[in-house]
Amino acid sequence: MSRHARVLSASMSASLALVLLGACTGQESDDDSGRRSRPGVATGTVIGGTPKKGGTLTVLSNQDFAHLDPARNWVMPTMDFGTRLLYRTLTTFKAEPGRKGSEIVPDLATDLGRPSDGGRTWTFTLKPGLKYEDGTPIRARDIKYNVERSFAPDLAGGPDYAQRYLADAEGYTGPLEGKHLKSIRTPDDRTIVFSLRRPVAEFSYTVTLPTFSPVPEAREKGVQYDLRPFSSGPYKIDSYARGKKLVLVRNPHWDPATDSVRKAYPDRIVVQQGMKGGQIDDRIIASSGGDSSAVEWSDLQPASIAKVLPRPEIRKRLSAEQTGCTDMLALNTSRPPFDNLKLRQAMQYAVDKDAQVTANGGPALNDIATAYLPPALTNIRRADFLYGRSTTGDVKRAKKALAEGGKPHGFAATITVSTGDKTRAEALQQSLSRVGVRLQIQTVDPSVYYDTIGDTEHAPDMAISGWCPDYPSGSTFLPFVFDGRTIKKKGNQGNVSQFRDKAVNKRMDEIAAMSDAARANRAWVDLDPAIQLKSPAVPLLWERKPLLVGDNIAGAFGHSAWTGQFDFGVIGLKDPDKGQG
Repeated sequence: MSRHARVLSASMSASLALVLLGACTGQESDDDSGRRSRPGVATGTVIGGTPKKGGTLTVLSNQDFAHLDPARNWVMPTMDFGTRLLYRTLTTFKAEPGRKGSEIVPDLATDLGRPSDGGRTWTFTLKPGLKYEDGTPIRARDIKYNVERSFAPDLAGGPDYAQRYLADAEGYTGPLEGKHLKSIRTPDDRTIVFSLRRPVAEFSYTVTLPTFSPVPEAREKGVQYDLRPFSSGPYKIDSYARGKKLVLVRNPHWDPATDSVRKAYPDRIVVQQGMKGGQIDDRIIASSGGDSSAVEWSDLQPASIAKVLPRPEIRKRLSAEQTGCTDMLALNTSRPPFDNLKLRQAMQYAVDKDAQVTANGGPALNDIATAYLPPALTNIRRADFLYGRSTTGDVKRAKKALAEGGKPHGFAATITVSTGDKTRAEALQQSLSRVGVRLQIQTVDPSVYYDTIGDTEHAPDMAISGWCPDYPSGSTFLPFVFDGRTIKKKGNQGNVSQFRDKAVNKRMDEIAAMSDAARANRAWVDLDPAIQLKSPAVPLLWERKPLLVGDNIAGAFGHSAWTGQFDFGVIGLKDPDKGQG
């Protein structure tokens, strides 16, 4: 569920596409996962070697965080930032590049959990000696409390696995009024037991999510907790001016002996927010002064890529890991025009996906998506071509579908996009105009984008939306994007299309009940084209995440679990004396 800020003019798009095509020719290859590798771009490698301890790491960002409250944090890069720096979870992903990064290890827990009752009950024991930033002990009841907080309507927007998996949780609205779940037991301060409504073989992965980090009830501040989460990780918040600056300093009570993953190299981490993307790129490309110890938060702008790829000394500082996500054009099926199947199918034919590639940085950083599930979940490069093989669209078939849907002359529609995706929206506007669809574009700030399109009563007709699996399983993708029972009035983070289909829901339940994980995975792959035929969304792109670092940065790599964002648990500086401030 990670969006990427993009700004690119039409004239720059054309010239940049030629540069990127040139950068990709000659040595393109497929690795053993079926993913395409790009020459000269760092994927699966560590930039800058091993960091040294100390100094100040600077993060330059064009936006604020949507939510730092662990109950509300469900945007992949922010989940990385939160769970690596501010709060720990029961289990977590290894801090390694490439495929090894998708493996999990114990974090707060002593092991990966102990299932019983056929996988319906999971028990975790906390490590001894765990402490918060004030030196008080972390208790099992604090993890229970945060899981319960995720049910509170006022704290919407976070992962909803607890709502999906926990037994006897129907109608529960959180602990803020003193009510607690019986399906989570804490018999002592170091033991937590989850009772699930059905077997969940992959629950060890589920508890990597920030929902399963500790929040002491005494620290509850409702929606204001976003501003100052109480730290169980290696850093704590020193100051936070939203949209301007966040400063983290060391948590003196974090014990590295209890943490095999986080290295906490910098003494301070400063996040400068509200900057323009092109300005960030230029500063890190120049890498002068303090900017040599800086990394960028959001993607390298397409206009800047041409400044980087032809220059080996700068290109070696570029990470471009695959995001593992699918970018889609969500169609609001809850009302006209897209409550009409034929009109939805017309959009599959009308969209020019080549134009989306160009507007989003070119072929070096994008593949055309032909399915909802990303290749990382299918282990193959899916190519269903249910709506034809043309990557520029099929105007004739689109007009035919529009006529069959009762709109032979097209219709007017609205689309909401992040400010950085305006160029992509304009490319959609142009391609849809070929079949008479008149698209009105509304842009909103990236920090409130998902809250905006997640307000179902005021949602637009279309939105550019992405989904990223929370861990390597089809169960973390299709149900979240297309199960009509997950739709929320506000904070509707997954099913942006508001797609409701009883047959699809029934099949999802059948797959979820399968005890054979391999069989279930094949069933998820087979369900993908069945949903495509009902066209709740148009698959657009499979992206890479281009991020640049200053030349004093070490230990940097895009982590596969967090859509290619840098792993902030292990990044640091080559020379800490150059990163003071």
